Amino acid sequence: MSKADKTKEFIIERTASIFNTKGYAGTSLNDMTEVTGLTKGSIYGNFKNKEEVTLEAFKFNLGIMSCLFSTEMEKRKTYREKLLAYPFIANNYSETTFPKGGCPILNTAVESDDTHPILKQQAALAFIRWKDKIIDLLNKGIEAKEFSEKLQPEQVALTILAVLEGGIMIRKLTDNQEYIEKIMNTLRCYIEGL
Repeated sequence: MSKADKTKEFIIERTASIFNTKGYAGTSLNDMTEVTGLTKGSIYGNFKNKEEVTLEAFKFNLGIMSCLFSTEMEKRKTYREKLLAYPFIANNYSETTFPKGGCPILNTAVESDDTHPILKQQAALAFIRWKDKIIDLLNKGIEAKEFSEKLQPEQVALTILAVLEGGIMIRKLTDNQEYIEKIMNTLRCYIEGL
């Protein structure tokens, strides 16, 4: 890896949590220089503009979250148990290595829906990939006779994601762990009933 590549990676790793916490609009160049210890020239010598850093930071945060879910799912044997990793991680949100600031898809979707089309597109693609992974788990579970053949995988996947993201949003909004525990209990019951 070249020195330039290492510097880019360093900038992305250091700024990712700021973008996920403060958002695209709320993160200033001064925030970026402060957290990296680099000059403005160093940052823009490695990236065309703030938008490019933002997109890379989003991908970095998404990678952390994806790795967290994948690692937990690998510990589980059945497809139902793998799906139950979602409420488990969300319920233990403060005890995990979830990206600082919460779910990058949720945060980015809320901020970029009317103001940043490229970032919105990236968040939408990430959401669709996540939905498709859940659909794949459900289809494999149907094949393995863990779930009913009458199950509608896309509808179930969208419901899981809506409850999961809604629970994360409510917990962040209220700082009330009890709320997410109740919501994730509902999601657990839903998954166990499939």
